[in-house]
Amino acid sequence: MAAIKENARSSLILAGRLMNEAISFLVFTILDMLDFILCYTYKVIDFIVEAEWKPCYCSSTKEAITSSGTILVSEPGESKIVCLTSSSRLHLEEISDTLYTRPSLVAEVSKSTVNELKRRKFDNAAVIQQSCERLKNGSVRSTFSVNSTIVEMLQGKMGGKISHDLTPRWSDCDCNTCNSWSSSSKDTLFVRVDGAKENVQEDVIFIHGFISSSAFWTETVFPNFSKAAKSKYRLFAMDLLGFGRSPKPSDSLYTLREHVEMIEKSVLEPYKVKSFHIVAHSLGCILALALAVKYPGSVKSLTLIAPPYFPTPKGEQATQHMMRRVAPRRVWPPIAFGASIACWYEHVSRTVCLVICKNHRLWDFLTKLITRNRIKTYLIEGFCCHTHNAAWHTLHNIICGTAGKIEGYLNMVKNKLKCEVTVFHGIDDELIPVECSYNVQSRIPRAHVKVVEKKDHITIVVGRQKAFARELEQIWKNSTT
Repeated sequence: MAAIKENARSSLILAGRLMNEAISFLVFTILDMLDFILCYTYKVIDFIVEAEWKPCYCSSTKEAITSSGTILVSEPGESKIVCLTSSSRLHLEEISDTLYTRPSLVAEVSKSTVNELKRRKFDNAAVIQQSCERLKNGSVRSTFSVNSTIVEMLQGKMGGKISHDLTPRWSDCDCNTCNSWSSSSKDTLFVRVDGAKENVQEDVIFIHGFISSSAFWTETVFPNFSKAAKSKYRLFAMDLLGFGRSPKPSDSLYTLREHVEMIEKSVLEPYKVKSFHIVAHSLGCILALALAVKYPGSVKSLTLIAPPYFPTPKGEQATQHMMRRVAPRRVWPPIAFGASIACWYEHVSRTVCLVICKNHRLWDFLTKLITRNRIKTYLIEGFCCHTHNAAWHTLHNIICGTAGKIEGYLNMVKNKLKCEVTVFHGIDDELIPVECSYNVQSRIPRAHVKVVEKKDHITIVVGRQKAFARELEQIWKNSTT
């Protein structure tokens, strides 16, 4: 009898999986076509409203040849030379190929197309390929392919002509909350400081995840820390670059370097933070690792919540593997469907931002109306207060673009840092599976992994904030003994 039930259960699971794949194929094929149509639709609307064409990552690649500090940008019928500074070189290295190498679902399931893509990967792919060739005069030049959108976005930076237009795009929200930074011309992050104000003994930096804000911490764990903890620890929670009340520059590529530098400029330097504990969630874990590696002697403890670490199989490209794991192009579970739209479809995701983010005040009002103001809407605010440009580039350049670096960061934490490492994960997390935390532990054997029953990607903190606050206090206490 038990065997029959087990067989029936296996059959249902298989049938459900096949149905999910079939429906997903249909839905994402339609989305492929829709994204293509929206590309041209937005070009026309942008030109009508903003009087200029806006670049997108559907553009063709351009070959760039660098030599002696210059960059020759060329494609059929067009060529120009612009200055290539050390800063722009860093930008090119930090840009993820997933921004512009996102084959359609139909193309992926076509064997001939896949083989062609593999062949072209080494010939003239859309990824940044570097191969040094000797010039006749004996000098060395570097040749690689770059998406034309990246070239256009970097030209201002290369030539020292950084845009100072603080006006939000027509498809972005123009409310005071989202644009408070532009009215004051602030070039630092929005930072909330709580806890000890005098006789500060230790500092703690909280880093939120993707499409979130500092409220993820200030509305949950901050109010639940004990009086003793608040008299000892100074707590920092910032809105990351492009999110919440922080600056949302239209000319930023939202690379790892830019995010880390803004944290330094907004927290470490003005508040003279010399040593600190780090608490990070989801995407924030990547920034936390980068910060820890940059300041190995300053980190007292490292607490990671749902870290997105997927080891890259041999022979696969790290960025592409990460994109397919985080955004598997499946309609179920819903959180995977949302991640897939955000990651694979530049123009569909812009439409989502237009509907949700530009009108976040309406959604906030409706939520309060329906619930009779019985629940706090800080999660909605964090989810909605960003621009598409910020979300799109952060998703690709941080989560996908750093996939090849995470292993090195973890090895550095293992070998160079002596601090305590603790990893929390909800067993029901459908976006970042529990295996990611165990992958971190495999690289850092001393890391303590705590899996929480009946909690997911959000409720690992939200809903258990009192318990989590006590756990953090214990971690910080242990780090000083």
